Amino acid sequence: MSQIKDPTKQPGYVPVSMPVPNDEAIVSKPGSLWKDGTRAFFKDQRAGRVGDLLSVTVTIADNATLNNESTRNRKNDDTMGMPNMFGFEQQIPKILSKAASASTLVSTSSATDNDGKGAITRKEQINLKVAALVSQVLPNGNLAIIGKQEVRVNYEVRELQIAGVIRREDIDSTNTISYEKIAEARIAYGGHGQISDFQQPRVGSQLLDIVAPF
Repeated sequence: MSQIKDPTKQPGYVPVSMPVPNDEAIVSKPGSLWKDGTRAFFKDQRAGRVGDLLSVTVTIADNATLNNESTRNRKNDDTMGMPNMFGFEQQIPKILSKAASASTLVSTSSATDNDGKGAITRKEQINLKVAALVSQVLPNGNLAIIGKQEVRVNYEVRELQIAGVIRREDIDSTNTISYEKIAEARIAYGGHGQISDFQQPRVGSQLLDIVAPF
């Protein structure tokens, strides 16, 4: 399994840059015990600074069914002749051949019949929970998060990666946020190991699929 590393120092990491609203003037309230943005008089335990942790729940139940059928028929018949053309029609057998007839110079016919059918059935279900790290605080207070989880069972490693931008107000009192509240969400779930390798076609089959024209 891979080592735990600082995600902001990994190759390809780019800080998030998002549009932010204009700055608002801070209105002080002398003598007030309430602070704008807080949900209680006690200390807010939700994530809000770089390095803080929060939990992300990923619950996806997606079903899609698509059926498509198309049928096309076309038939063409074209006939062209020149029975009378200022007397030039008599010269056609001399120019082309003796079998050529001015009344039936060209006669073509074509027929096309296409029938296509397609069906797609997809069902996906994921129910996971992962801890994410606040990697950046944007100027408007939104948080950029990055999370990665690896689980190894025997010789198979399952990986869950998640990244995106969240609002601090969407984090509930248990310091948890649901995936549908993540803007620009990037969620990847997969793995590697003996089972994953067995499900992949062999190198020879992959090369044949690349070079085979049909």
